[in-house]
Amino acid sequence: MTSYFNIGGVPEHFNIPFRKAIDEGVFSTRNIELIWKDYRGGTGDLIKAIKEKQIDIGVVLTEGAVKAIADGAPMKIVQVYVNSPLYWGIYCGNHSKFTKLNEVENPSFCISRFGSGSHLMAYLLCQQQGWTMDKVEFVEVGSFSGALKEFNQSPDRLFLWERFMTKPYLDSGTLKKIGEIPTPWASFSIVAHHDILIENEDRLIEILKTISDYTYKFKQNTLDSVDYISNYFEFSVSDMKNWIQDTDWNYLLDVPYPKLKIALDFLKEVLLVDKNFDIQSLCPDDNFWRKCSL
Repeated sequence: MTSYFNIGGVPEHFNIPFRKAIDEGVFSTRNIELIWKDYRGGTGDLIKAIKEKQIDIGVVLTEGAVKAIADGAPMKIVQVYVNSPLYWGIYCGNHSKFTKLNEVENPSFCISRFGSGSHLMAYLLCQQQGWTMDKVEFVEVGSFSGALKEFNQSPDRLFLWERFMTKPYLDSGTLKKIGEIPTPWASFSIVAHHDILIENEDRLIEILKTISDYTYKFKQNTLDSVDYISNYFEFSVSDMKNWIQDTDWNYLLDVPYPKLKIALDFLKEVLLVDKNFDIQSLCPDDNFWRKCSL
């Protein structure tokens, strides 16, 4: 009997292994049909979709998943998807007075949504730059295109977004890049709605094992993978060679607490998560991980 699941993620190169595996029928051969949905609004948009049960499974930024679960979202982190960090570009409008990050004193940030990566990473940037949070302004713009519109009116606002997805706008002169900031934690995690863990735990584990195996093959078959991504997004082959060399998906279905602790500790430090929140609440119970190891 075939099981159907709605899964969502941002339309970015990190998620191409899922898209390619679905297109090739890798899940279908296991009597699993994944229906992929793109969410251009980022992690905040994905969390909203999971809460509203538009999707069963989401590929989201790790820090966003941690914050959402701590805030009561009905989901658990079931796998770290990408072990390597995400490099965020720091952007302002092309007509901004800023040319370097150290010229900024009292920043105003565009963010896609509160609780999104662009919001949470702004906290990390403020911490690193020594900016006082009570002087920082956040303007919710919904998506990357919303930030571009906001820059037309307020080019000195800052916006954080993945560096390769923004490169065409940088090359065309629409944006100005004044810095980069990497996540100090594993960048992407897979989350599942509570109902899936209750009703379809075994099939979920099969999905996780399948994508772990597939990302390993995707990474090993670098030339074909680079060619596929370059054509899909119209990125340069050179850029994608560099990107895939630096990107490591998670090829094991391992218990993720040590990887999640870095993000959780940071969110507690900047007072975005209660200091008493228990890391064990982020993931399914031990029985889930025992099944994963079988």
